Amino acid sequence: MALELLALRGLGLGDLLTAVPALRSLRQAFPAHRITLAAPRYLEALLPLIGAVDDQVDVAGPGPIPMEALPFERPDVAVNLHGRGPQSIEALRATDPGRLISFGTGPPWQDGVHEVRRWCELLEWHGIPADPSDLTLGISDRTGPAIVHPGAAYPARRWPPERFAEVAAALDDVVITGNAEEVPIASRVAELAGLPPERMLAGRTRLADLIDLVSKAKLVVCGDTGVAHLATAFCVPSVVLFGPVSPKLWGPPPGWRHVALWAGQNGDPHGQRPDPGLLKIEVSEVVDAAMEVIS
Repeated sequence: MALELLALRGLGLGDLLTAVPALRSLRQAFPAHRITLAAPRYLEALLPLIGAVDDQVDVAGPGPIPMEALPFERPDVAVNLHGRGPQSIEALRATDPGRLISFGTGPPWQDGVHEVRRWCELLEWHGIPADPSDLTLGISDRTGPAIVHPGAAYPARRWPPERFAEVAAALDDVVITGNAEEVPIASRVAELAGLPPERMLAGRTRLADLIDLVSKAKLVVCGDTGVAHLATAFCVPSVVLFGPVSPKLWGPPPGWRHVALWAGQNGDPHGQRPDPGLLKIEVSEVVDAAMEVIS
């Protein structure tokens, strides 16, 4: 009978990408185990690129993980890359694992730690080496257009579409991206920037299409959202607008033409209005940073 490892990361695109080094370290540490990732089904297009996952079970996120959400029984190892519990811990305990690796049952949770490093440090506490720099899924050939992605999960992280439009208008060969819920924002940006309809791609791309776009892009300009982590994964020059959360917690690694703009002001990341700190970032700062990273 094959040995089984179940890893829980029932969150979104950026969340999964920040867990790539941890997943790869699990692959190295447990070479004889079949690794199953519990994550939202729409993220499956990423799994072949990560190269550390054998199978997937669908867990809708974000939010608390109910115990009945994990259709898996008796893994030899269960790894909580989701959070500090109690819901995620109890959901994994309900699978009756032989060994549980998690915050709450091992090292203490610490605030102020970058999300990539957090999960690597969890594994290292359990004697599993992990390299937080192991984020790359590929290298962009930079033959594709620049990408402006104005959406984000919460209004607090959304820079105004009027400002994104000014940035888009300043760039050559640009497309506007977003998911189905972000079509109104993206359409507003495209309209104000004077872009033709074929340049407005929001709502017209599956995750696999978005991955393909970013993997060839010459530039990504966006807020604190999953596309920023895709840019990091493909070493695409990026300008990422932060507020109300510091880039020290979720930002790109230093160097390689990634610029994280932040006014130094913390706020509510789930707020229903654009964060005041985010609004302090001016269009000229973003355009100047974009020209710098693509030069």
